[in-house]
Amino acid sequence: YGSSPENNLIPQTALGILLLIISALLAYAGVRRSLSHAQLFSSVCLTVSALWCGSGLVYILVGQGVVQPTELRAALVPGLAAFTLALFIIGSVALILRKAVLAFLAIGISLACAHQIAGLSAGGFGQSATAANYLLVSLVGGYFSVGRLLSVITDGKLQPPGTGIQKKSELQTEQNQGCSDALSVGLVMNLLSASVLACPLLGVVPQLFTGHVPWLWTAGVFQLGMCVLFYRAMDTLAATFSGFTALLKFAEGYSALLSFYSIQPFSPVPFPVVFSVLFFILAVFSFQKSLLEGLYQFFFVAYCIAIAAQPQGFFQGGTQGVQAAIFIVSAFMLLIATFNMVSSTMIPTGQGHFKALVTKMQGLALRAHDKEFHTPHLGYSKYADAEVLGHACNVLAAFALTATIGDRNPLHVLVLPWVVVAGGALQLLCGSVAFARGKTFESTVFIFYGMMWTMWGLTRYGGLYGETRSFHLSVGIISFMLFNVLVTAAALFLNVAWFVYAFTFQLILISFLLDAVGALPFGYDIGVTIIFGLVSFYFFLSHIFNSTFQSPQIPLGNPLVKLSGVGGGAHVCPHVTARKASSVQQIAEIMKNGGICGMPTDTVYVLVAACNRPDAIVKAYKVKKKAEDRPMSMWVSSIKQLEPVRHLLSPLLLDFMEAAWPSSISMVIPRGPWLDFYGLGDAAKHIGTPQSIAIRNPDCAVATHLISLVGPIAVTSANPTGEADTTHHNQVYAKLLDKVEGVLCDGPSPENIASTVVDCTKIETGHIGFFRVGLIPKSKVLQIFEEVQRRHRHGQTNPVFEPDLHPTETQPDLSSDEDSTIESQRETENSTPPTASPEQSPVLGDRS
Repeated sequence: YGSSPENNLIPQTALGILLLIISALLAYAGVRRSLSHAQLFSSVCLTVSALWCGSGLVYILVGQGVVQPTELRAALVPGLAAFTLALFIIGSVALILRKAVLAFLAIGISLACAHQIAGLSAGGFGQSATAANYLLVSLVGGYFSVGRLLSVITDGKLQPPGTGIQKKSELQTEQNQGCSDALSVGLVMNLLSASVLACPLLGVVPQLFTGHVPWLWTAGVFQLGMCVLFYRAMDTLAATFSGFTALLKFAEGYSALLSFYSIQPFSPVPFPVVFSVLFFILAVFSFQKSLLEGLYQFFFVAYCIAIAAQPQGFFQGGTQGVQAAIFIVSAFMLLIATFNMVSSTMIPTGQGHFKALVTKMQGLALRAHDKEFHTPHLGYSKYADAEVLGHACNVLAAFALTATIGDRNPLHVLVLPWVVVAGGALQLLCGSVAFARGKTFESTVFIFYGMMWTMWGLTRYGGLYGETRSFHLSVGIISFMLFNVLVTAAALFLNVAWFVYAFTFQLILISFLLDAVGALPFGYDIGVTIIFGLVSFYFFLSHIFNSTFQSPQIPLGNPLVKLSGVGGGAHVCPHVTARKASSVQQIAEIMKNGGICGMPTDTVYVLVAACNRPDAIVKAYKVKKKAEDRPMSMWVSSIKQLEPVRHLLSPLLLDFMEAAWPSSISMVIPRGPWLDFYGLGDAAKHIGTPQSIAIRNPDCAVATHLISLVGPIAVTSANPTGEADTTHHNQVYAKLLDKVEGVLCDGPSPENIASTVVDCTKIETGHIGFFRVGLIPKSKVLQIFEEVQRRHRHGQTNPVFEPDLHPTETQPDLSSDEDSTIESQRETENSTPPTASPEQSPVLGDRS
């Protein structure tokens, strides 16, 4: 910026590429810190990343001759104006809250953008002021980063003044739920697109042209990123709004791109009208978050109506005027959202009014949006449900196809972005989220339909069709039809609504096929797309309504075909939360009555049965169909549950158990008469091998509480033999179906690593071995064992059992046993303890 415009220090293309690289690094830093305690830092990173991305793309277009150097001012000023205001607002909030470094960086870049606008507008102004601001930003950023690096390298011993960061415990008060950094960045992107479209109306730039495409599409890409972050924040409504606004920005950029070919696309009426209806419904339901957010979304309802009212859409004054209003409102929203995000003092936004209104209405009950609300059907997911956006995309894509082209060039009609972006890109995103949530059917539908919308939109409205209709295209459509037959058949087992949904899309595929072979009846394609659009709208409305209200619910119907298995209306066993003592008691009663249940542990979910119910143990063994080399194990809540049989066990073993438990350590010990005390009966053959048995005290409060209520339990992993471990409570029933009689639910497993299995069959000789090294490392186990041996050498025994020890109940010659153990240890303490082979392990097949 210190060089003259006629003699650039760095060529425009190289400058653009450098800015894109820096933008990518900043975006990575912002996303990594997103949804954490450093939300203001994340907002600054992502906002500046969008600035470098948009301006970098503009410089590349200038360097490649797509945009003329004389048009550089018109291309840069709208974007720079938006970021000048946005960064000034974020920097001011940081300054008020005494975030000195962030405030300096944000305000410094804001002033640099302002000076750059002045330099582009007035030739005599020069760029030295811009260069000075960026130099100061570089110095502050360099000082802080070097200070942090020194602090990390020296482990905090050398920390320059002002480079310290707050600990997470100190930042807890700065994170307010319901207002994340993604909201601030999304508002900046709305500010950016509004600035680009409002500038032609205000006379700042002559008109919307190719140089504005980088800004608009940068805003669209970042809005898609914010959509994903909102799903991570479990905010379905905000994610849907971000998806809608991203779609608008891609359409605006597409219209600006066509100006390069001297085309101003004609905007058909049906699509923006339908889009305004979807925005209106979303805005009404967003009132449950805050009145301010709902009112803000009503501006986009007006924007869609303005697009429908004017044939040239984004190029006409009415549409641009609404964007000018959105620019002003977005700036105020950005100030409020950023301040509320990090301040303990909140600016009122009208929260709670929607809930108060609903409570006064009879027949309506709001759904509690707690942690379990977005629990996936199968597996663990960090994302909220994306079906609202997915079905809305199908509505938009379907009604976009109702536009008639006539004799016009397909590119002259604004249909392509609505079909390809809404029906394609956004649907693929929703399908990916559904897949992450374990919704196999929904993810298949969204991804499959998204591919079809993309291919058909590009073919019919992207100019790829040409003037020919051929059999080659119809072959591909027929393959899609055959696949959709499978989807339709699967929907029979789900509900009536999904069957109608898949069947009507099959009718759309038939219209595509007839059009490909040139035999499409007049009006058939419009009719079936309207029908599919209405069915998709019903799905959109039902999901957004049912996710808001507990009752009443918009029905989707019953399955047309029912089976006796899962999903066919079969009885589902009790699934109760592990956080309630009453729930644990309920599972305990099921087990006492001979039931087998799924239970969370410190590793993965397991299938359990009470040891004093041999019939339950046999039932669990048959459910698992376990091979003889993979027997069940025995778990206790504490070593005190072994007290009745302590005189039959080695004192060294008891001390080792006391020192090692509770933990993820399973101990393989010799079988003996002590096992008969627990009422196993004939079922004892299913636990352990004829020579040994694995026993464990889990390091899990829920599991130990349940075992203390039931008594010692027989345990096996909660998955059919040969399948992957069960890492979520929803997977227990999905894998074992009605064979399990209760599930104690505690969300995702804390660890997906097997327990460490220690061979204690020869512990009296001073040796222990390892069948498997899992969560607890071998060195830690050996350290515990050596400490126990050291205490025994000094005559220290287990204090838990000392008061009740009677010589007649213990082993005949305990002192001689201890002496032999000590002597054996002295002979082998410098040797490596033996490790058992996998073939010898009685529990190696059980990761629990």
